Amino acid sequence: MDTQSTSTGLDEPLLEVRGLHVNFGRQEVLRDINSSIPRGQTVVVIGESGCGKTVLLKTLIRLIKPTSGDVLFDGRSLAKLNDRELTAQRIRCGFVFQAAALFDSMTVGQNVAFPLRQHTQYQDAEVQELVMARLSEVGLPASVVGKKPAELSGGMRKRVGLARALIMDPELILYDEPTTGLDPIMSDVINELMMRTRRHRPVTSVIVSHSMRTARKVADRVLMIHPISLLEPGQEQIIFDGPPSELDRCDDRRVVQFVRGEAGERMTEMRA
Repeated sequence: MDTQSTSTGLDEPLLEVRGLHVNFGRQEVLRDINSSIPRGQTVVVIGESGCGKTVLLKTLIRLIKPTSGDVLFDGRSLAKLNDRELTAQRIRCGFVFQAAALFDSMTVGQNVAFPLRQHTQYQDAEVQELVMARLSEVGLPASVVGKKPAELSGGMRKRVGLARALIMDPELILYDEPTTGLDPIMSDVINELMMRTRRHRPVTSVIVSHSMRTARKVADRVLMIHPISLLEPGQEQIIFDGPPSELDRCDDRRVVQFVRGEAGERMTEMRA
């Protein structure tokens, strides 16, 4: 019988990925992915563009349905949940999209309040109080509440997206390229906010990123996924799984090239 886990131990997995395969038509994107993420852990998923990082992230809350395999969230198989139960599980998760994915026609305050309006019966005063608290938490002044997303800088939009992700006090936060398109200083602001979020909340985080600075600074654990098209028969798609301190000691040339930002044999492939 599939029952929700009642364990609250930090060593218990919040997420389990079992034999996950994702195909889009004939294109195989993820192949036999297996992983377990304990509660409270911050995992950064790295890898080349097109290797399936964002697909994996969306599959974790079934925004993408796997071709085969399963994801367990707090001990429950997402594949066995009906729509109502799946919605209830997703409410426990915050998602920070790559481009913030704010509603252009809404103000900042309305964007941040949106999940509360959809899923709670809070009164206006309660909603306003929570919105202001979350904006303050991500370092935004009260003056942004009435602004539209187009009036904000890229870094501010990212922080609004984080405030919205935090508004329901999630147990799990999924970040899709949270520092992409930002200058180095604002990228580090986002890194610091992710670390602060973890320090202040009992949250589990999965972060998709190309940034080695983010991986080294934020992660407890790094997973590196390799494109299936570049794998030899029988090779696993996860080619690194460990603490960021082990990245520089890894002897897998694929990991070394990515970490160092070296083209390697890619130039040979381009000439072929």
